[in-house]
Amino acid sequence: MFRTIPVASVFAVLAALACQPAGAHVVNAKKGNVKDASFDIVTAEISVDAAKNQLVFAMSVTGTAGAVKPKKTGKFEGSNVFSYVWPTRIDPSEVGFEAGAGILALAVTTHPDFDDTPLFDTKGNDWHSHWVVLAPDEACGKGALKVRDIPPGAKPKLPKTWPGVPLLIDSPGYAPRFAASTVKVRVPFDDVSNFKGVAFDGVTAGLRVGASPHQPLLCVVNVFDVASGDLSLPGKAE
Repeated sequence: MFRTIPVASVFAVLAALACQPAGAHVVNAKKGNVKDASFDIVTAEISVDAAKNQLVFAMSVTGTAGAVKPKKTGKFEGSNVFSYVWPTRIDPSEVGFEAGAGILALAVTTHPDFDDTPLFDTKGNDWHSHWVVLAPDEACGKGALKVRDIPPGAKPKLPKTWPGVPLLIDSPGYAPRFAASTVKVRVPFDDVSNFKGVAFDGVTAGLRVGASPHQPLLCVVNVFDVASGDLSLPGKAE
């Protein structure tokens, strides 16, 4: 059975990370605690490929990664998103958002009811990648997170590949690769050495589109699994 992980104290957790000892570049998860094996995390990893100037995001599950997708609802409002997510302590400014805007995460997502990759052809329900900025919002549920909304009239700093929706989300077109139990994404940077030792975690989750663009638009409604078990971001990119 899917389980909801309480995240009300997420900012307190993140603030405490600076005092924690360095972890490994792989976060090993407790297995068998999620009914659907496609979302039952075994390991989450961020590795630094200095030769190619890339961060390599990887996650393995007990089942087949990417095998389960949301059912089509036929409309945008109330539709569902399934995702493999790496929350990080990378500052959002590193990928084109305002500094300190929230929790920057790389997400591999699929959703059959809408297209949020206008610059890239994801062929409808195919899995694709996003940068998202997460923040807590009680409107999504007690202790729940959302992809941060852009208020009406606001003009925040946004990446060049922002898809034009009122969210702090980017559609950079980094193609996820699925192989049996593993999903992997390679992300290029100008200087990948800046991210050695950055903290991260691994999450599988379901999100839901709200009925209004600002009430809020995209909530995390089900956290299926968290690699660390408590969203403490114990991993360190190496």
